[in-house]
Amino acid sequence: MLERIFKLKEHQTNVRTEVIAGITTFMTMAYIIFVNPLILSDAGMDQGAVTTATILAAAITTFLMGVYVNYPFALASGMGLNAFFAYTVAANYGWQAALGAVFISGIVFLILAVTNAITYIDKAVPLVVKRGVAAAIGLFIALIGLRNAGIVVDHPSTLVTLGDVTAKGPLLAIIGLAITAILMALRVRGAILIGILITTIIGIPMGVTEFQGIFGLPAGLSPIFFKMDIAGAIKTGFFVIFSLVFVDVFDTMGTLLGTGAKAGFLDKKGQLPKVKEAMIVDAVGTMAGAALGTSTVTTYVESSAGIAEGGRTGLTSVVVSILFIAFLFLTPLSQSIPNAATAPALVIVGVLMMGAIKDVDFDDFTEAFPAFIIMAFMAFTGSIANGIAAGFIAYVIAKAAAGRTKEVHWLMYVLSIIAILHFVTLGRVG
Repeated sequence: MLERIFKLKEHQTNVRTEVIAGITTFMTMAYIIFVNPLILSDAGMDQGAVTTATILAAAITTFLMGVYVNYPFALASGMGLNAFFAYTVAANYGWQAALGAVFISGIVFLILAVTNAITYIDKAVPLVVKRGVAAAIGLFIALIGLRNAGIVVDHPSTLVTLGDVTAKGPLLAIIGLAITAILMALRVRGAILIGILITTIIGIPMGVTEFQGIFGLPAGLSPIFFKMDIAGAIKTGFFVIFSLVFVDVFDTMGTLLGTGAKAGFLDKKGQLPKVKEAMIVDAVGTMAGAALGTSTVTTYVESSAGIAEGGRTGLTSVVVSILFIAFLFLTPLSQSIPNAATAPALVIVGVLMMGAIKDVDFDDFTEAFPAFIIMAFMAFTGSIANGIAAGFIAYVIAKAAAGRTKEVHWLMYVLSIIAILHFVTLGRVG
């Protein structure tokens, strides 16, 4: 049956290899089970319910990727977008409206995928903007991690300053960051997840971790299930929903192409077969996740870990899905994880995402300026939407001033005008 569904021989793999690959991928991305609920709980959502929603959304969508597309890619609530959800959208409009915005973005993504319009938009948006956004999100979530840990705190004069790093919470976070960094440097599989668990254990004698057990029945979804506020989502404005779509689309496309290349899936033209089907699964996952009660679901670059272990078919994804389901019965453990243990994960993921900036040509001011503006606006105003909007405007201004208008697609002019209206509507940059 497995051979018939996944065509293992055709992909020169076997069940043992696929299972090992699935376990490896899960280990590298399972940290989201602990991190996502803590982030979304800051928006006022029930942490236990979000844990269940996070696991179910990941399990269902990853299973679909495996069975429908037969690719070894795993999906879950995306880092960066969950922070945008909690600290920007939900903070200003409520988490119900934020869920509505995610659901609408999923519908838009699905339409773009089905009509192949994604390819057209991909050509219109310059590479420097995509790289700038990826790096900016890294800086954005790293700052959130440092704030959640109490390492960075508010200051009336400088806006932010160093917190009391001798206090239990910040000290534990620093220890956790050091442990996770060492594991990453040693290339340990599942370094982020292992770092979270070790930090949590260290937090017990320090009085930071409140251990609530390991095994237990999953929390019910009723506090968040189908609580989407579509009307409220529409009030968030164009650039909030656009930002959710933008990041999800280009993050997914980049991940699919990058991991697909590593797996040897790309054809002679450098294109990924069945990319349309993979995009559709991602879009459906985002809508399903919003209905369940979690932030945007996206394809995880950590899938490359399983691919490196030989995963070549959807059986790898099915294994990941099964492992997510198993974690439903470890809810007490997830609720025992303190902020100080998940904060280092945010910082480490931030480091990995910042890598995109190395490919920006800083010797070309028309490229450096928009990339920097995206990072500055996103991190300093605490909004992915503001960063993307400012970046569009900066790119058009820089290219036009340099007389290089031929490099600017007409759609970028339209988006820049909408971006200006976005800031005018806000009445402030923030």
